[in-house]
Parts: sequence; structure tokens; C-alpha cells
Amino acid sequence: MSVGVICAITQELAYVRTLLTHPRPRLVAHAQFTTGTLDGRDVVVVGSGMGKVNGAVIATVLADRFGCTTLLFSGVAGGLDPDLNIGDVVIADRVVQHDAGLVDDAQTHVYQAGHVPFINPTDRLGYRVHPELLKRVAARLDGYRMAPLSAAAGGNGRTPRIAYGTVLTGDQYVHSESVRHRLHREFNGRAVEMEGGAIAQVAESFGIPWLVIRGLSDLAGRDSRFDFLRFVEEVAETSAGILRHLLPVI
Repeated sequence: MSVGVICAITQELAYVRTLLTHPRPRLVAHAQFTTGTLDGRDVVVVGSGMGKVNGAVIATVLADRFGCTTLLFSGVAGGLDPDLNIGDVVIADRVVQHDAGLVDDAQTHVYQAGHVPFINPTDRLGYRVHPELLKRVAARLDGYRMAPLSAAAGGNGRTPRIAYGTVLTGDQYVHSESVRHRLHREFNGRAVEMEGGAIAQVAESFGIPWLVIRGLSDLAGRDSRFDFLRFVEEVAETSAGILRHLLPVI
């Protein structure tokens, strides 16, 4: 049984691939899937590219063609919760596609992806991590400490923290203070990214568990593009370190 390990961008993927033993690359669709062993666990590592469609394509191939029994996303995200800082890590207990829903009077009323209220209504909003998996993850990470960001990356000696909560997914790179505050207020979102909600939707379709680990490379505000470029590599490595620590319980 293998774990599908998904990263979105080059900086996230490069570090994980260096850790593989006996790597065997294979090109499928738009991506290179690399099978191998990571800390004694059979994995398939792949870069999805950014966005929900790319994430869904990759998740489907991992589940259907490679027979992965768990999908695990490791990468970076923008922070929404003012209680969190760059370098912190958010592990999703729920993902919501914040750009899916009903548009009425120039407002988007967010609804479960794949549903419309008057066609196929549902009370659900988002996808939740399997409770037993989340319980094992929390137990495994209890007491786990991460190294502070380096001075070169702007670190101030602060030890990053691990948080759990709602991660939002949408096909936009958030570069707006007002949108950041709205997403946190309306959904209690702790981080925002572009793939996790689609990967969770595919995983649920195949009846397999999933997990999203997101290190905060920026705070989704007006300086987000500059913060992203400054912090992405170190934060991606932090996220990958947590991935490695969790593999025994996935």
C-alpha cells in the first residue's frame, strides 16, 4: 500500500524528491510521478501544478492508476488567521472550496462544490479529515518542535507552531487584506491555498483518506508575493519534515 504525496510547486517538490530511495519516474498526463521509498514507506511523489483542476487530475491518477491508499498534500499556503505567523503550519481538519457556490446580486454564496441549492441541495460544506486519522496525527505531533526560520529568511528566533483548522481552497492567489479578513471571518479559515479542496473531493470519491499539511509562506495580504518568494523554500521544507514524521501513522 502506497501513499500519494502531492506538492503544487517546484520549491515544495524538490526537497521531497531528494529524500526518496530507489526513485522511478513515470510521466502521466502533465506530471512526472516518482515511485520510491521514503523512510521505509512506499510512496508516489508528484508535483500537481497550481489550482483545483491540476490537483484533481493528479489525485485521480494517484488513486486509480497507482492504487494509492492515502493522499497527502504537503506544501505552503497563505495565512488567514491573525493569530498565526509566517513559518507556522496548519493541518486541515476541514477543507472548503471558497470560490464555489451560487452567484446572486454580485455576491457569491458559497455552497458545497458540485451542488446548487435548488438542484441537488446538501447541508454539507467542505470535506472533513477522517476523525481516526486526525486523532493519530495529533498524537504523533504532540511535542513535535520545528526549527525557527533562518535569519536569512527573516526569522526572529521564534519557534513555529502547529495549528489545526479549516483550510480554504480557491483558484485565486489571495493578495488582499480585505479578502484575507473576510475569509477568516466568514469561514473561520486559518489558511488559503489552491488545491486541497479538490484533492479531498477526489479522495472522498474513491473512498480513501486524505491529509493536507500547509506551512504559511505568507499572510495573504498586500505583501504576500514578496513574503512568498522570501520564505517559500524554508517553509516547504518544514512542511515536508512534518510529512516525514507523520508517515508511520498514515
